Amino acid sequence: MQITNTILMIRPVSFRMNEQTAVNNYFMEDIDMKNQEINQKAQEEFDAFVSVLKNKGVNVIVVQDTKEPDTPDSVFPNNWISFHANGTVGVYPMFAENRRNERRDDIFEILEHNGFKINDVVDYTSAEEEELFLEGTGSILIDRVNNKAYCALSERADEELFIEFCEDFDFFPVIFTANQSVDGKRLPIYHTNVMMALAENFVVICTDSIDDKKERKNVLEHLKKDGKEVIVITEQQMHQFAGNMLQVLGSDDKRYMVMSSAAYHSLTPKQVAQIENHCAILHSSLHTIETCGGGSARCMMAEVFLPKN
Repeated sequence: MQITNTILMIRPVSFRMNEQTAVNNYFMEDIDMKNQEINQKAQEEFDAFVSVLKNKGVNVIVVQDTKEPDTPDSVFPNNWISFHANGTVGVYPMFAENRRNERRDDIFEILEHNGFKINDVVDYTSAEEEELFLEGTGSILIDRVNNKAYCALSERADEELFIEFCEDFDFFPVIFTANQSVDGKRLPIYHTNVMMALAENFVVICTDSIDDKKERKNVLEHLKKDGKEVIVITEQQMHQFAGNMLQVLGSDDKRYMVMSSAAYHSLTPKQVAQIENHCAILHSSLHTIETCGGGSARCMMAEVFLPKN
């Protein structure tokens, strides 16, 4: 199964622009607001987004963040944890030291309390000692049906670690580099999931970000071979988080492509029609979270594929 009805989300309590991630997340911008006000706006956006999902029958497990330790990016749990259909959980090494505090053992208990079964935990966090990182489904896009994983290499996505992950979880690795223009330079995009979103029968991808023609051709060949319709977005649309989407299941197994309102409004009528040809679209305003956090709708949702007890 490529998509799930159950999503884990963390409600922020100390959200702000994280100075430790700003060094290589070029999507982040400063807002002239007090941190308390920023956090309040982020909470309002979070609650509205959860309502949009729940109204369509998505099973959202909301966990409150805690004041201590300080975790400004806790609203993006998909970077430190992934859940798999065989009952395995992946736990990942994080680039920013203060993001490592987001990893919480009580999440396992909460999921078990919700009727899910955890059989095994594969923990990659010791790689942090060697300054090697792989930030969960931010760095890794998983095609669960075709047993492939896509990864754009960056400071937050180490090649050897990614290959180790693919060996552990039995995925074929598709490796490339994705760049964006920053002050006239081409610099690596911090996470794969801001330039590419993989759905059941289609993919939304910023092909212009893959500068190497051979790499671009290889990625597209894999996608087309697996029967995905390729919906191409521009780099400008990527900066509105049009690559940061996730397909989920609502009630009665209805499919939805979930994105922010900024992402939705950046799409052309043709792109909207291409997506709606496969499933309905859900969007919600995430302006504060996107601007200060440099992440969007997909980053906020950790998909739960664990078996039920």
